[in-house]
Amino acid sequence: MANTFAANALLFKALSDSNRLQIIDLLNRGEQCACHLLEHFSISQPTLSHHLKILCDSGLVVARKEGKMTMYAMNSDAASTVKECLCVVTGNPEDCTCLPGKCLCGGNCTCGACPCKG
Repeated sequence: MANTFAANALLFKALSDSNRLQIIDLLNRGEQCACHLLEHFSISQPTLSHHLKILCDSGLVVARKEGKMTMYAMNSDAASTVKECLCVVTGNPEDCTCLPGKCLCGGNCTCGACPCKG
């Protein structure tokens, strides 16, 4: 369970910068190249690359080469993990499906709190 919380903390750390949050917002609208992302910022290209690297390293963003350009997109699985983690840690403890006898994940939960994950 601690390892899951540590992994989730890396996702939230990647989101802890206003530029990276704006990048996520832009990529939520669809795949884009860095040159189009840069148009929305008052930062240098190397600074944008730094933020994109952090987002890619966290798994929130995926990159693929298309000719000489790199295209960036949201990783919907990682975004779902962030949402799920936030729900788990802010939810009503009495409604927690991770309590004994209430687990609904069938062993497929990534929240880090389910007893079925050991």
